[in-house]
Amino acid sequence: MDVPTPATTATPSVVADLRIAYMTGEYPRVTDVFIQREVAGLRAAGVHVETISIRRPSAKERGSEEQEAERRGTRYVLPVSPLALAGAHGSLILRAPVRYLSTLAFALGRRPGGLRSLAYQCFYFAEAGVVAAHVRAKSFRHLHNHFEGSSCAVAMLASMLGGFTYSMTVHGPTVFFQPENWLLDEKARRALFVSCISHYCRSQVMIHTHEDKWERLHIVHCGVDPESFTPSPVRPGGANLLFVGRLVPVKGLPVLLQAIARLRSRFPGVRLDIIGDGPDRSRLEAQARALGVADRATFHGYRSQAQLREQLARTDAFVMSSFAEGVPVVLMEAMAAGVPVVATRLAGIPELVEHGECGLLVPPGDPAVLADAIALLLGSDGLRARFAAAGRAKVEREFNLRHEVARLIEIMTLALRGRVAPVRPDVTEGAPARHPAA
Repeated sequence: MDVPTPATTATPSVVADLRIAYMTGEYPRVTDVFIQREVAGLRAAGVHVETISIRRPSAKERGSEEQEAERRGTRYVLPVSPLALAGAHGSLILRAPVRYLSTLAFALGRRPGGLRSLAYQCFYFAEAGVVAAHVRAKSFRHLHNHFEGSSCAVAMLASMLGGFTYSMTVHGPTVFFQPENWLLDEKARRALFVSCISHYCRSQVMIHTHEDKWERLHIVHCGVDPESFTPSPVRPGGANLLFVGRLVPVKGLPVLLQAIARLRSRFPGVRLDIIGDGPDRSRLEAQARALGVADRATFHGYRSQAQLREQLARTDAFVMSSFAEGVPVVLMEAMAAGVPVVATRLAGIPELVEHGECGLLVPPGDPAVLADAIALLLGSDGLRARFAAAGRAKVEREFNLRHEVARLIEIMTLALRGRVAPVRPDVTEGAPARHPAA
């Protein structure tokens, strides 16, 4: 996986004393390359970042040499030997026994009911001790966690055990389905700040957060480096479609395959390239055969960033048929590459894709409407060209990795000094920010 190192607008004096740990459940993964880009951007700005991961990614998630270097430099919590586990927890209880026991009481008492939940909470507490001991031993000032699920539970408990601050990036949407089970309220309350990937995401966290915490819920987009993508000229009469994502039910790929079946008579040359893998692959391949579009739909499996950029250069329209999303980075990549997009109208997607301005939005789950939107794009070279230019401009203006990394640094440095940054600046590079309601 190629991860370009972006320049940032932060100055060395601002970040000279920033030594932080960055954690998530599995790192580095092909599917979460935006975290690796963010880490690279922080390091380029002068922030000392050490990555921590609860587990090692599977062999399927292996990518380029840059990703392998990240893997070698990441501290993995699991597996952990009994001796190392005992040593970590022993050092914490000896240093601060009251803090240790109160955290244990919290972990066991503030959880959903049931034995399964109790078992998971014990695992989280055990892992948190390993993380807390490591963060203290390395003298990190702060722990930041990506994603709000199980690794965030570990981060919260680790901060309580170790007496240091933590923050989190909330992506959604899964946690919003069962916020009580994931203790979203407690995680947000105890966090030094919360980075939300969209206005929609922030609003969902606000539902479960007391008003006095709202000013610490910031919007930091997952961004891309537009300079890493070179737009290709619009091809007259092009009919190559691209889908990128995990092959799981939430991505709605059966709807897209049904849309392709509807399009084949209107666009005999239509083709769909599918990049990604997952447990539904064999079922989706069988469905493509049953719909009579197996010759139009090619399943490629995982591909590197370099291979994805090559595929985008051959793509006439990017299509996303998901039933639930955050703000997909792959949509940003397609737009940065000058590829017009069709996506479902849900969650934070309308904050990236402005319907009729830089792409088309459709209701999820309707293959007829999706087919009509794709047909509208394929039937107009001029519309594709207009959306291609507007989409790249949108990414450059509001989803630029360089800007977002600098913003994250500002939020973090101010928070560590006891100050609060704006929820989201009103300007980017001197131009008024464009809001979805505008």
